[in-house]
Amino acid sequence: MKERIDPVQRALAQSRLDHLSRQMGHAMTRTARSPIFAQAHDFSCFLADARGFVVAQADGIPIHTGSGGFAVRAILRDAPGLAPGDAFLLNDPYLAGGNHLPDWVVAVPAFARGALAGFACVRAHQSDIGGGAAGTYNPEATEIFHEGIRLPVLRLIEAGRVREDLWRLLLANSRTPDLLDGDLRAMLGAAKLGAAGLTQLAEEVGAAWGGISEAILAHAEALQRRAFQSLPPGTYEGEETTDTDGRNAVLIRVHVSLTIAAGGEARLDFSGSSPQVEGFKNSPYANTVSAVGLALAAFFDPAIPRNEGRLRAVAIHAPEGSCVNPLPPAPVTMCTVFLAHEIIHAVWKALAQADPERASAGWAKNLFGVMSGLRMDGSRWVGYHAQAAAGAGAVAGRDGFDSIGHLCTLGGLAIPNVETQERDFPIRVLRQEFRCDSGGAGRWRGGTGVQYAVRLLAPSTQSFRGEGVGAGGGYGVGGGHDGALGAMTIRFPDGREEQAPRYGLRSLPAGAELHAVSPGGGGWGDPRARDPDQVAADVRDGLVSVQAARSLYGVVCDVRGVIDRAATEALRAGR
Repeated sequence: MKERIDPVQRALAQSRLDHLSRQMGHAMTRTARSPIFAQAHDFSCFLADARGFVVAQADGIPIHTGSGGFAVRAILRDAPGLAPGDAFLLNDPYLAGGNHLPDWVVAVPAFARGALAGFACVRAHQSDIGGGAAGTYNPEATEIFHEGIRLPVLRLIEAGRVREDLWRLLLANSRTPDLLDGDLRAMLGAAKLGAAGLTQLAEEVGAAWGGISEAILAHAEALQRRAFQSLPPGTYEGEETTDTDGRNAVLIRVHVSLTIAAGGEARLDFSGSSPQVEGFKNSPYANTVSAVGLALAAFFDPAIPRNEGRLRAVAIHAPEGSCVNPLPPAPVTMCTVFLAHEIIHAVWKALAQADPERASAGWAKNLFGVMSGLRMDGSRWVGYHAQAAAGAGAVAGRDGFDSIGHLCTLGGLAIPNVETQERDFPIRVLRQEFRCDSGGAGRWRGGTGVQYAVRLLAPSTQSFRGEGVGAGGGYGVGGGHDGALGAMTIRFPDGREEQAPRYGLRSLPAGAELHAVSPGGGGWGDPRARDPDQVAADVRDGLVSVQAARSLYGVVCDVRGVIDRAATEALRAGR
């Protein structure tokens, strides 16, 4: 007979674990070396129980933490003889429960009273891990071997002693070894902090710890099942597509069938999805499960705890050999962004059929390219064009964010300040401002996206990741309009101009400029139902033109946002 855990004790333990994971995140931000961690926050911290299930996670990058349990369970499978003073490193999606190779996991086991209590983990996106392109996003990859160093479960520290030979191997396989060295030390420090806190909690509660950790997971599972019970039983379909795999023009379908049975049983079946592709947009199973968890977390009550228990409430089928569960050695580097974006949208569309009022309009697709070059001393720098962030989709009661990181981050990815980027890299940002008339019109407006222009002050290689070029606007729901499409051009010092590739590697000279307009998010609901004062405010802010206010929203105003109430009432009434 299972020991009954006091709900108050369970809730206090959950709160303490959540706080501990946030403390780990604070330590990372303060000590990490690279801008991708210290500024963009492209890392996540989480805690797992002794069986390898995630029980708590910090506010970070949701696509990281939703698959964290796969990594910890790989350690339990492949690293017998766990002992105090150990620390593990892994990244491989086929061998070690990873999502894509740039996201490295450092895991430190915690022990209490001589027994394994769990793991404290940091998953973080490294600046460079080798492979065919600086910054790791190699659009020419046709195998995972082209994407960087593969790490199965490895003991990075054994009984308190760093494996210096392994450390040197890791640095030798990075174009930015100074950043990697500092970032690994930050990851280890944060994970050790988490393990110490987990040990303290487990020792305080004693033999009840195993029951408490299971109760934490069971509580989230019960709440998620209750959320499914709120939906009408039936089968609902959702589909999202992309027309490139990064190398080839090819239609990739992510199709999901969601079945809700009486009693809250739920099943997601991706059998209608495309086969795995040649390019780097395949989503390994752990990444697909993580994207599903993210879609559920964003759709349902945010009070449901963010741990792995909620995923126990849904059965997920992703056929082997498909784009959502590829077989090795398929390349996968883009998976955390695309196909995660398409997986989330497909699940949202299916859920929206069951509960239209809770539907989210589609988020636009970003234009985050990677730039790299050589310094005077021969070392290499690697940076991201994160300022070209697209707009988010609207929901009932709130407009979409006008410029935000990828959908898979749900806002957890910070956009660095322009001044910081100009300090760290040889670039000059010429323009970064919200677009006008680009957010999908609706009762709640989609995010606008931005106009972005940057001049390169030194020769550099650009790895283009322009999913939103010529496409990428978020879909509208409930009568809302789609967001505007994106575009990107290259202007050369001699005055020539050409369209930038969506994906590809290009060497550009000093003085060349990249000009981009990122796509807009989708709108929610009938635009004519939008509050005229909100429309007028958008006109004053330059987000909606006077003409669009009249034609799309039925609001007559001038450029100052002064509304002609009588004309507006007549226009909306069709007089």
